[in-house]
Amino acid sequence: MSSGIRFGPIPANAVHLCIDMQRLFAEETPWRTPWMTRVLPVVVKLCEHRPERVCFTRFIPARQVGEGRGAWRRYWTHWSAITLENLDESLIDLLPELRLFTPPARVLDKTLLSPWVGTGLADALAAAGVDTVIISGAETDVCVLAAVLGAVDLGFRVIVVTDALCSSSDDSHDALIGLYHDRYGQQIETAECDEVVEAWRD
Repeated sequence: MSSGIRFGPIPANAVHLCIDMQRLFAEETPWRTPWMTRVLPVVVKLCEHRPERVCFTRFIPARQVGEGRGAWRRYWTHWSAITLENLDESLIDLLPELRLFTPPARVLDKTLLSPWVGTGLADALAAAGVDTVIISGAETDVCVLAAVLGAVDLGFRVIVVTDALCSSSDDSHDALIGLYHDRYGQQIETAECDEVVEAWRD
C-alpha cells in the first residue's frame, strides 16, 4: 500500500536516510533479516539516483555485556552473542554493494534504534536547510520505525520508500505501512522507488 508523492516535487537537497543495511542483518547471525537481499537492488537504485544525498546509518552493538542504561543493559545481556566482544566486527559494515557509494555518501554510526538521539543529525540537517528525508532500510518495525517517527516529531517531510524496506516479520511490516497510510497522512508519504526517483529532480 502506497499513498504516493502527494505534497509536490521532492526538493533537490532532500536527504536519503538508508537505515542499517549491514552485513549483520544480511548474513547468518541471530539478527538475520531474510529478505534484505531481496530489497537490496531497490535500495541500490535509490542510492544511484543521488549518491551525494545519501546518509547510511550503522547500528553499533554494545562492546560487552553489562553496558547500557536501564533496559538496554538487560537487552545486551539477552543478546550477548551480538556484543562486539563476541561478534566478528566486520559484520557491522554496510553491505558491499552499498559501501561503493561511500564517498560521496556519508555514514552515521548510532548505538540506539533512532538516528536522531545523540548523533547531531537533526542539527546538521537543519543547518543545511534540509526539510525532507527519504527513508529506506531495515528493519521496518525496529530502527526504520524509530527513524520515521523521530523525523515526524522533528517536523521533516517524511517519505517512506515502501519497496526499499525489509523486516523479519511480514505481518509487522505490512501493519506499519498500513499505519503510515491510514494514520499519518499529513506527515508521512509512502511511495515506491520509481515514483520517488521521478519526483526527486532538480
